[in-house]
Order: sequence, then C-alpha cells, then structure tokens
Amino acid sequence: MNSARKLFLLLLIFSISICCLPGCKKSELDKNKPVTLTMWHVYGEQADSPMNRLIDEFNETVGMEKGIIINVTAMSNASKIGEKLLDAHNKMPGAAEMPDLFFAHKSNALELGTDNLLDWNEYFSEKELSAYVPGFLEDGTADGKLSVFPVSKSTQLIFLNGSQYARFAAERFSADTGVTYEALSTWDGFFDAAAKYYDWSGGKPFCALDYPLRAIELAAAESGAGNIFADNGFYDPSNVIFKQTFMKFADSLAKGHIMLSNLYSNTQVMTGEVVAGIGSSAAILYYNDTVTYEDGTSEPMDLEILPLPAENGKKPYITQAGVGLCAYKTSSQKAEAAMIFAKWLTEPERNLEFVCQTGYMPVTNGAFDKIDDYRFKTTDYEKLYAALKKVKESSEVLSEQQSPEYYSRVYAFYDYLRNEQKQFILSNTPPEALAEGLWQKLCEK
Repeated sequence: MNSARKLFLLLLIFSISICCLPGCKKSELDKNKPVTLTMWHVYGEQADSPMNRLIDEFNETVGMEKGIIINVTAMSNASKIGEKLLDAHNKMPGAAEMPDLFFAHKSNALELGTDNLLDWNEYFSEKELSAYVPGFLEDGTADGKLSVFPVSKSTQLIFLNGSQYARFAAERFSADTGVTYEALSTWDGFFDAAAKYYDWSGGKPFCALDYPLRAIELAAAESGAGNIFADNGFYDPSNVIFKQTFMKFADSLAKGHIMLSNLYSNTQVMTGEVVAGIGSSAAILYYNDTVTYEDGTSEPMDLEILPLPAENGKKPYITQAGVGLCAYKTSSQKAEAAMIFAKWLTEPERNLEFVCQTGYMPVTNGAFDKIDDYRFKTTDYEKLYAALKKVKESSEVLSEQQSPEYYSRVYAFYDYLRNEQKQFILSNTPPEALAEGLWQKLCEK
C-alpha cells in the first residue's frame, strides 16, 4: 500500500470517528417545525417558579432558534412524582400521559427501568462531563447508565441562631475555653457544645436534626466503617464502627442534648426551642430574619451557616440529595432536543443563578468557581453559598441509599423517636441503657 493510499484511509477513519462523537450527528431539528417536549418538574408548584422562568427563557431563545418547545404539563413535589410517573408509564386508568422530560430520584428511574430512559452518557462527550462534580454524576448512574442528570443538589448543613449562640458562648465561657464556631467542625466538639448548652440553658436541647441517620452514616464512613449495609439494603448490625458512631448520637439524644426535629428543624430554631438545626441547604428558604421565643420576645436571628461536623482528623463526607433530569425514550429527535436543553440548563452562570433562588448546590465546577463573584440577595444566602463552596472543596460526596427497605424502616424509626424522645429525660433509665435500647429498636425487623 503506497503512502498516499495509507494517508487517505487514515483520514477516512479519523473523519468517521469524529462524526461518531456526541453532537456530531446531523441534526433532526427544524426551527420551522418545532418539536414539543412535555415536562414534569418539582421546583415550585406556582406558575412563576424559577424553573418555569428558565423554560420561558429557553423557549424564547435557543428553543426558537433550534426548533424546540418545552411545555410544562405538571408541577408536583419529589415525594409524589415517583408514584405519578409509574402510573403514567404503566398507563393506569386515569393516569396522565408520560412526559418526555421529568425530574425524579434514582429510585424512580430504577422503578421505571433504565432501558426506558436516555443514557445521558451517549449525548455528552467525556470533556463535557468532566465539567460536572463527579460525585453528582455517580449519584445519577444506575445500571451503568447516567439516567438521572444532575441539575441541582442539596446537602445537610448546620443553621444557627447566631444571637443566642453568641450570648451562650460569651456568658458561659472565657475566650480561651469558649464554644466557638470552629468547635462545631468536629462531632466531638459538637457533642461537647450540646452538653454545655443543655446545662447553661436549664435543660434545653442544643440542636434539632432532620435526618440524624444520614449524619451517622457520614461520621461512620469518615471513621472507616466501610460498607454499613446488609444484603437487604438496611444497616448491617454487625458493623462495629457503625454501632459505635450510632451510640455517640444516641447517647446525646438520650440525655436531651440533641433531638429529632418535628420534620423540619428550621421551625424549632425560629421559635428558640433549639439554638441550632441540621437540615437541607434548601431550608434557607424558610428561615426568617428574626427569632421569636416562647415568651413572645424577638430578636434578630443573625443566622450562621456551617458545614456539618466531621470526625477528628478525617476527610469529611457530605451527603447529597435531590432529583435529577430524566428523559423518556421516544424518538431520536426528542432525544436530541432533550440533550440541548440539559446542556443549556446547566451552563455555569445559568445553573448558579437558578440554584441561588432555591438554596441548592450548583452541579458544575465552573458554577462553584463563580460563587465568590456572585451578588447574593441577602447576607444569609451569601453565608449559605460560602459554606456550600467550602464543603465542595474539602469534602467527598456520598450517595444516599436507594433501597425501599431502607426508607420504610428509617421513617418508622424516626416516627418512634418523635413519639418517645421527650420521655427520655423524664425516665429514670440511665442514658447508656436508653442508647442501647435505641440501637435495638433500629435493628429490629
């Protein structure tokens, strides 16, 4: 084979390979014959939601240019959407028509079957995917397919009544031994502060936690617990490190130093029942500028927002939660349209602008890089995103368990705690025995 023929074949092979890359296929879209994608989303059930505003912008710009119309046909919430999607997929009597695009959890994607959903890996190049936070992509991967594309994520943080905390630290301790915010960077420091606050306040809990088992999972992982789940998807009771970690939290709970929230800890922080709450970053939407105590007095909240504590000397883990964008398989034309919308929606500046209205984390490295220069609407939001940037830079993302067994048993355990926790302090049972009882309750089938 002569040199010219070799060169020709090499160029032919190269051109074919290039054309096989994501985005190089000839477009099936026609701006004169626009394709309509129906959508269900969970970002506010009001007409003027942040997502609806973005969709209007897309339809009036890129959508008009390319021939794509996004039509929102339902707005729900994350807890309801899974059931509605399954009914639509199975064409149950009275069910709505299956949407082309929807926001859902990975567990919902697994129920629908990942073969019925687009694998976003086929529509993004490796370079494009490298712009996203790796842990967020991993969380959306099921059966080896990226079926749930990250658009926003929440994580757990500490929200503090800064006014009360400053008074507690100033009145109870000297500058050398005071309970500073830095003390709350470790779980040992957190539990120590909780015990001291309980004594100082005359028996009031320091912190209400929305999902304490998630915090326990993170702390156990930081301590080297490894896999803490059994084959049934629930906790492995033989995991020694997990039990040790659980008992630290259970001991503090049994003593009344911390408590499980009444669903959402922001309410208890704003009424002064506790000085701190651990909950979703999206809780920022529900915090007021003032705290009103049980006696009717009020003062500025002076909200402080901190990353979750970590185990001493260990690299922190952060939890992640939230839905992602899924696309139902129908036609290659709709798949192309879905890909264009997903890329547009998560461009760094646009993604940051969107999440800053909702209290969520952005999903690209570029969006996180822009936080320092972003003009936030309040100092509370500025504090929130400073904390979120800090955890992104210093922490490793840990995905949530997706097993139905896990959720049913966890929620049952939380219901038990809410009913019983106020009796712990009134009981003559030693805290150690109460903590052991909580462990047994968690492990019972």
